[in-house]
Amino acid sequence: MNSTESTDVLVVGSGFGGAIAAYHLAAGGARVVVLERGPWLEGKDFDHDFKLGSSYTRIFDFVVGDGMSILGGNCVGGGSVVYFAAMPRAPRFVFERKGSIGRRMWPKAVSRDTLEPWYDRVAEALPVTKQDWDEVTYAGGLWAAACAHSGLTANPVPVAVDNDKCTNCNWMMAGCRFDAKRSLLFNYLPAALAHGATIRPMHEVQHLSRNDDGGYRVHYDVIDDEDYRVRVGTGAIDAKVVVLAAGAGATPVILQRSEPALGRMPHAAGRYFSGNGERLNTAVIDEDRAREVLGLDRGDGLAYAANQIGRGPVVANWDRLDGSLPEHSRFSLEQLYFPPGLGTILAQVPGATGPSWFGVDKKEMLSRWQSWLTIFTMSEDDNEGVFGPPPATGNAMRLSQQMLGRGNLRYNPTANTLRGWAESDAAVRDIIERDGLGKVMPWTNDVVGAYTVHPLASCRIGDDPATSALDDGHELRGHPGIFVTDGSAVPSGLTVNPAMTIAALAERAMPGIVQAVRRRGVQVAYGAPAPDGATSGRRGTAPLVPVLARD
Repeated sequence: MNSTESTDVLVVGSGFGGAIAAYHLAAGGARVVVLERGPWLEGKDFDHDFKLGSSYTRIFDFVVGDGMSILGGNCVGGGSVVYFAAMPRAPRFVFERKGSIGRRMWPKAVSRDTLEPWYDRVAEALPVTKQDWDEVTYAGGLWAAACAHSGLTANPVPVAVDNDKCTNCNWMMAGCRFDAKRSLLFNYLPAALAHGATIRPMHEVQHLSRNDDGGYRVHYDVIDDEDYRVRVGTGAIDAKVVVLAAGAGATPVILQRSEPALGRMPHAAGRYFSGNGERLNTAVIDEDRAREVLGLDRGDGLAYAANQIGRGPVVANWDRLDGSLPEHSRFSLEQLYFPPGLGTILAQVPGATGPSWFGVDKKEMLSRWQSWLTIFTMSEDDNEGVFGPPPATGNAMRLSQQMLGRGNLRYNPTANTLRGWAESDAAVRDIIERDGLGKVMPWTNDVVGAYTVHPLASCRIGDDPATSALDDGHELRGHPGIFVTDGSAVPSGLTVNPAMTIAALAERAMPGIVQAVRRRGVQVAYGAPAPDGATSGRRGTAPLVPVLARD
């Protein structure tokens, strides 16, 4: 179909940045339309397999770039549907980072202290809870025991999971079939719908143009729900304000493609991309040594052999999240369940003398997949990723019906980034290989380059116009009425899972965005409670609202 319609606010994307914006603006009285490029699925639709054509190929977006590949959500609810629901808050030192520019990257107005009330709002809304030790999985317990054996600490990770509903099936990555994961499908999005917001799946935004009244026209394609390479329609929607939340791998691409129509983009739009310094290490645990060294026994004759039982990250080592350490030497080490089938190519064979991603050695390693333990590193990189030029449509050139694409991200890791990876890899080896507990080999970068499941900073907030595309209110420099609230707005890697910080920053941005909508003649108010009606978090942020609204 070909059409042009109008709304007060157009939100691009339905992950944390988009869902939070849609809820607050709709609850405040604005007409809100959300365009989501992926499908709208729910619990019964999530398959428990990783076959091609299953639900996971529909809800994931895997884009291979030059030196960096990005794995992200592609569905209503965005990354919250496919993430492992780990929700830690960023360490205090993160907000003081200097990185590649040699000076503070974050705006002065944002620190751990000033963000804390907004973290509290998110924790109330989802909600987020801290797990007890009797709730962690076998894999998490093994990792904690190995850390303790090395003289280190370990902590259960705060999560957005209803443990009463969780069956420990470990299929969180493919969407939660049992509705135990507190994704955005159960809080902000249904609350936005209840207040009149409209969500349109399979609508991929291509570019923006400016209208004579100072508003914007958002141009989109309608995507076939089976073959994402096929476009079955086009359209446009006029909006007074646009909130971009398509993800750090797509938002800068939309802006770059919009430059001919909108005019010059800020220099930092599509630059300073961070992969959150991420690495994966696969360990093969020696069952006998796990029993002898750690004293573990499942009671059924096995010490471990339980890689597949449980859920995503449950236990992390945070000893290196120490602000006194030099930058690029700080990282977290988090036990992570990654399906062995997907890790077959990337997981190298410990001690192999030849090619390690296939062959006899790999076959033997795969036969012991129940004794695998995957450790996920989040370190500090140098924000060295650059996007562009944009593809003709979408965020990537689609190579298959679903999921796989070739993008225009260039990532050449600096010596600082490489040092951070090397130090974190060494730390994992020291823990796992101590006293013969297991054997570790980092995943290879030779196949698809480095990879991240937490893309950040490609359109970041900041005080310096030369190095930040957005001001500290998340408004695009030089383009009033366009805001960015997804992971691309986060200025740097966080050394922890970023969902909690992305959501807190989006909550913090809302008073200013509501005020911008009001200035364009829309009768909209700020002050909605949490999606379930709770108000304690709102009381905590109330003193900050007048400054952020910039009345």
